[in-house]
Amino acid sequence: MIYPYNGKTPTIDPTVYIADYATITGDVSIGAHSSIWFNTVIRGDVAPTIIGERVSIQDLSCLHQSPGKTLLIEDDVTVGHKALLHSCTIRKGALIGMGSIILDGAEIGEGAFIGAGSLVPPGKIIPPNCLALGSPAKVVRELNDEDRADMVRIVNSYVDKGQVYKEMQK
Repeated sequence: MIYPYNGKTPTIDPTVYIADYATITGDVSIGAHSSIWFNTVIRGDVAPTIIGERVSIQDLSCLHQSPGKTLLIEDDVTVGHKALLHSCTIRKGALIGMGSIILDGAEIGEGAFIGAGSLVPPGKIIPPNCLALGSPAKVVRELNDEDRADMVRIVNSYVDKGQVYKEMQK
C-alpha cells in the first residue's frame, strides 16, 4: 500500500517493483529498477527517506527516521531480509545483511558489507570496502574481488527478479 502522509506522497519510479503487503508512506522517493519486497515498511512521516536506483529492500525490513534526520540509501545497495534502518546513510554498493540494525547517524561506506544480525550503533562510521559484523559491529577485514563480485551479482539478480515479479503483477 502506498499512502500520503501530512501532504507528502511517495515518489516512486515506474520501473520499481513493490510486493504485495509492502507499505510506503509519506516523504519517500525510490529510484529506477529498485525492488521493495513482501511486508516491508518504509515510512517518511517525520523526515525524508531517499532510496536510489537498483536498490533491493528485502522482505520484512523496516525503514524509518528520527525527526529531521533523513534516511539515505544510495544506488546499488542490497538490504537483506528483516533489516532495520533508522536515520542512517548507506553508501553506493553496500550490502546490509539479514536482520541487521543500522541506527541514527551511522554511515555505511561505499561497497561495505554488514554481516547478518549486526548492530551498527548511532553515529558509527563503517569504512568503504570492508566486512563489519557483530554487536556492536566491528570491521573484521577488507573485502576481496570475489566478495565485491558477489555483491554486484546480488544487486543484478534482484533487479532481474523484481522485473519478473512486476510483470506477474500485470
